[in-house]
Amino acid sequence: MSLSNILEIKHPPRSGESVAIQRGRWLGEFLKVYLVLVIGYGAFYLLRTNFKAAQPELIAQAGFSTTELGIIGFAFSLTYGFGGLFLGFYFDGKNTKKALSLLVTAAGVLSVIIGITLMSAHHPYGFLILLWAINGLFQAPGGPCSNSTMNRWTPRKLRGRFIGWWNASHNLGAMIAGILAVWGANTFFGGSVVGMFIVPAIVAIPIGLWGIFFGKDDPKELGWDTAEEIFGEPAAKADIVTTNMTKGQILWQYVVKNPAVWLLCIANVAAYSVRIGIDNWNVLYTQTKLGFSQYTAVNTTFALEMGGLAGSLLWGYFSDKLGGRRALAAAIGIGLVTIPISIYSAATTVPVVYGALFCIGFLIFGPVTLIGICVIGFAPKNATVVVNAVPRAFGYVFGDSMAKVLLGRIADPKKDGISLFGHVLHGWGSTFTVLIVSAFAGLACLILVAIFEERMLRADKQFTAEIAATKGNTNE
Repeated sequence: MSLSNILEIKHPPRSGESVAIQRGRWLGEFLKVYLVLVIGYGAFYLLRTNFKAAQPELIAQAGFSTTELGIIGFAFSLTYGFGGLFLGFYFDGKNTKKALSLLVTAAGVLSVIIGITLMSAHHPYGFLILLWAINGLFQAPGGPCSNSTMNRWTPRKLRGRFIGWWNASHNLGAMIAGILAVWGANTFFGGSVVGMFIVPAIVAIPIGLWGIFFGKDDPKELGWDTAEEIFGEPAAKADIVTTNMTKGQILWQYVVKNPAVWLLCIANVAAYSVRIGIDNWNVLYTQTKLGFSQYTAVNTTFALEMGGLAGSLLWGYFSDKLGGRRALAAAIGIGLVTIPISIYSAATTVPVVYGALFCIGFLIFGPVTLIGICVIGFAPKNATVVVNAVPRAFGYVFGDSMAKVLLGRIADPKKDGISLFGHVLHGWGSTFTVLIVSAFAGLACLILVAIFEERMLRADKQFTAEIAATKGNTNE
């Protein structure tokens, strides 16, 4: 049996159940697949964040340098950033719940191979670059695949909250990853770094295998109607008019030629620059600039992540209450985040710093989450994976690079900073200026997208009304 057959969305005969019965059973059936998406995507982070926890031991036990570890990490970022575009094009229109589960399984097997490689060779630098890059490729479509399945299962009025709550799985997975890796290495491998890759894999592989068989990828696999029909919502015009279009035509029409998608790409770069720019440098800034102790500085990350977790849980729900206006909600978040950034830049005491970071996390995780939800609304459901992967690629590659490389150069006291339009950006004050400017740039893009989104929502309602009127005239 080929991979295409395994990933085919099944279309059994109609169940004959009324819409009312389907609506009554919907939550129970949806929660099955939702559980796979939440646990499966969280499992990816067991096989990703373990690398951060393993870095000190890779240096001490395997002889890696900091520069080498940075290059290995960049290899992951490169394949992760762009891999979702190519694999997303392949997975669109297929069973993305099974695709996610197969990718988790494959990443788990690869992690075992990494452990064996480290066990067999003292300093497998080239091999680790290759293997970690492949890991990035396996993990790249995970988020878009999850969004594709949730997009098919949820009506617009519920989509934001469920995708937002799902997004919290990466916070939880990242929190568990380091603890699991260290515990596994110390308990089963005598403290060897090998265990920091094999033990997380032993946990992740069964999760992937379970996810292949548990839950349905689409209500149609139960012989049901679409989520919109079950909940009496207007059908998206794009889903109907693209029925007979090829993947290439859909990609050109709804991604390449869609200004809203490219504006969301820029907004995502801005949002990632703020998120990663704060996250990557908060420990260094508070310890070296503010003089916090190591323990107090490290805990700034916890404050930021807790705010991010709260944001992931609440912003999607808020956008549902705004009638599915994701761009408007995201614009509110990225506009407001400039306030706690300004407070953080002037803060000198621990409570104010922690409070500001919590608020930054809460406000910036809103736009990061909502941009992903917003972009899939502009494309038909059979293009969800690739359209979701486009802003993710821009955000992860360009936003991440800007936050780490550009801001690092600006903040570095041993460098001369960066000259821009005759003005030299240098020092921590300039890094905060860049973050605030990035937020305003994202705000401008999201305001424009909100206008496009409002037109799309109204067009969908009008289109559905026209179809209903046509059917009424035909019946007469």
